[in-house]
Amino acid sequence: MYLFKIHRIYPKLEKCIVRGYSQPAILDQNEYTEIPEYPAIVDTSLQGRKLREREKLHENIRNINTVEEKQIALNMPRYYGWKCVMLHENKIPYNAMPMIQCYTRSHFVPIDKLPEAYSETALTADSVVKEIKSLIEDAICIEHEGVERNFAVTPGNPLKSQKSDAFAKVLTRQINRIISNNLADKTSHNLSAQVDYDARHEAFWFVGGVDVPFSVIKWRQKYPWLKDHLHDPVDRPAQYLGTPFLAIRSQLPLKPIVEYSETEKPEYKVPKFTYRPETIGYFSENRHGTNIPGYWPGDHDEFGLLSFHGRGHILDRNVSFGAEDNLEALNCQAMLASFGWLLAQANYQGFTTYNDLTYPLVTQTVITDGQLWSFYAYQLNTIVMHNEKMDENPKHNICFGTKPLKLYETIENGRVQGLNEDVLKILVQFYLNTPEEREYDMKPYLGKEEQVVADIEDDNKRCWLEKRYKHLVSNRPKHLLLPEIYLWERIYKIQHKTRFFEAKRRPFELDINPFKRRLDEHLPPYIPKAVRPYPKHKQKFETTYYPRV
Repeated sequence: MYLFKIHRIYPKLEKCIVRGYSQPAILDQNEYTEIPEYPAIVDTSLQGRKLREREKLHENIRNINTVEEKQIALNMPRYYGWKCVMLHENKIPYNAMPMIQCYTRSHFVPIDKLPEAYSETALTADSVVKEIKSLIEDAICIEHEGVERNFAVTPGNPLKSQKSDAFAKVLTRQINRIISNNLADKTSHNLSAQVDYDARHEAFWFVGGVDVPFSVIKWRQKYPWLKDHLHDPVDRPAQYLGTPFLAIRSQLPLKPIVEYSETEKPEYKVPKFTYRPETIGYFSENRHGTNIPGYWPGDHDEFGLLSFHGRGHILDRNVSFGAEDNLEALNCQAMLASFGWLLAQANYQGFTTYNDLTYPLVTQTVITDGQLWSFYAYQLNTIVMHNEKMDENPKHNICFGTKPLKLYETIENGRVQGLNEDVLKILVQFYLNTPEEREYDMKPYLGKEEQVVADIEDDNKRCWLEKRYKHLVSNRPKHLLLPEIYLWERIYKIQHKTRFFEAKRRPFELDINPFKRRLDEHLPPYIPKAVRPYPKHKQKFETTYYPRV
């Protein structure tokens, strides 16, 4: 009777109670092995525990089904957004090449002609150039002299660079129209391709191995257990922002330029850049990380073929930088534009900065002012560059690029003088590069039935996630201002501590970091009692559907 009373109090004894008396647990006959099996040795230090937490986070993000939920999960640790290193397409500081190569993990290969992968399209390009040569000359003359161009001047930007980009934009659109119309009956992918004008290209990722900012060192000095890890490298979130003149995309990806296995060769290794980005001229900004390749998830044409960008920012650079640094600035712009566009496309395939690619992606980039044209072919092989993988990851991205080439010499008496057919041939070969279907699974980390939010059957969850995702990527400011330390507080309360008699109410006085607030740490919208659904009349707040990470 005593055991039955205990059983009523402690239900866990149910397995041990049989017919009023306890039975010993039956031993598993297979628990003995000929070779001893020892449990794995777990690192119990602070760094070991934090590493396991990060690995669990990476695994949780990989197991999320839809693209939008993965993007929300990347931003979950920060309610006010990440302090991102802002990498703008048209703002390249002096001597930025080492940093951009490291941050994009890109090996640059200067070339005079296109790689061997384009050799099959050479003969077809020659015949196409002969057919469209006169049309291209007419388009150049009309846009250069036959049109009075008025455009809205953007405040803060020099007029000279805006004029250059305005002319390049209209000329590239005319050239794209001429080439696409000529190739429509020759290649099926040009007929079905989709063209985006002034598209929004954004990419977000983490870069490891960067020197620690002074604020982090000062924070670590407060804790005795971190005294031996004051200068350990940290992950820096990076955000790319760019807007091409036009971007062409198709339903299938371009074929690789280099074999995927060959990207681990030592000659493609990129030097490590550990200095803080502020030493080069880049600055940080609080914002949510966004990955947008110019379209929303679920679009059928989800692989980029070709994008055109302006080079007007070269005219704004200091004359003392020299021609060599201007050329490096163009190469940096091409690597950033290509890497950013492909990284955003990879995120729409289910990969993230924590979960690496399982196959390569390729794009083609053109930088021009109308007369000078630079051509780049970029192959994305890896997107994992955080602290744990910065040194261990053997793969590198590869960028093939030409020097600026003149499409024509001058325009005299309404005629184009010295049209360079070789430049036109390279451009046509970019259009003739045919995308191919891959034999393997293109979306291994997405769900089988639910790959985008639109596939979710639950109406409430689908609408909530769609609205939350669009609001997140819009980067609208919060209804409360960002936390800040006022200048008088920094002087009198932090540096000199002369106001010790005042009550401690501010976050920095209570040793609280307000920026470490999670994205889901907020009160959901209130449901008035009159409109609460029956029988859940006691539910005061709306249900949220944040991913569990």
